[in-house]
Amino acid sequence: MTKVKICGLMEKEHVAAAIEAGADAIGFVFAPSKRQITVEKAQELAKAIPSTVWKVGVFVNPTKEELERAYHEVPLDFIQFHGSETPDDIQSTKYPSIKALSIRSEEDVEAAKGYNTDFFLFDAPQAGSGITFDWQLMKGHAVAQEKVILAGGLNTENVAEAIHRVKPYMVDVSSGVERQGKKDEQLIKAFIQTVKSEER
Repeated sequence: MTKVKICGLMEKEHVAAAIEAGADAIGFVFAPSKRQITVEKAQELAKAIPSTVWKVGVFVNPTKEELERAYHEVPLDFIQFHGSETPDDIQSTKYPSIKALSIRSEEDVEAAKGYNTDFFLFDAPQAGSGITFDWQLMKGHAVAQEKVILAGGLNTENVAEAIHRVKPYMVDVSSGVERQGKKDEQLIKAFIQTVKSEER
């Protein structure tokens, strides 16, 4: 069954809604964004997250000090790299990692082969925009399916089709479970239920 990551959570009630509905991962954004939170806030929210649910920190070109502090203090299970980090940059951190790639062409998909990370997150060119990318570009890629996380414009209306076409290990949603720029408990629950009702 496809796993679900709810990203950009900032409030206790939204974390609780995601956990209750069966989320497999929670994403905290530490990069500059309207969804950015502090390490202290993430640490507070993480107390309510069971050990079976991944805690993922989203960063853009972070310093090693920023990573170290967040990874150990929250604590995090994975670091999601969303910037221009090189394979060597990521490798040198030694943390369990997810490399996000903005997909405009087949070459962008193939770029994943240059990274030795635990997972790859294939995203729209503008992360958090609510816009999908062309899923056709994922056809015939060389990345193992169990390493594929699909993001970019997913919502309750299109996620079933996305799962059928891409067959990702996990789907990732942020703006697709928001109303007027804020997370919505009902949308979070509906998204997770939609995914969990889709057999691989």
